[in-house]
Amino acid sequence: MDIVRHGMGSRFSEMSIVDLGTAKLIYIAGQVAQDTSLDVGGQTREVLIFIDQLLAQAGADKTNITSARIYLSSVGDYAAMNSVWDDWVPQGHTPARSTIGAKLILSEYKVEIEVTAAI
Repeated sequence: MDIVRHGMGSRFSEMSIVDLGTAKLIYIAGQVAQDTSLDVGGQTREVLIFIDQLLAQAGADKTNITSARIYLSSVGDYAAMNSVWDDWVPQGHTPARSTIGAKLILSEYKVEIEVTAAI
């Protein structure tokens, strides 16, 4: 078994890939928007772009996502976030998912998403 870490910092890695020989597990850290002036829909779109890019780096795509955790700073944003999510997630490939109302590390963040994928 090998573990490769991408975007490694002193505190966390943006992505860790566990190579089990016959399969790889991909863990993507919670992603937040860079443009915090966007509404929750815009921030969600930006976060999903980051997730797509990280998955591509690992040789995967969103059809490989097995689970997702979504953190919303306001549960009132649930429908707006879901409208973006529903357009992004491929039919027939919806992952196990939880959505949590949470106080995010910066008040400007409206959504944070972390995913796990397998290839």
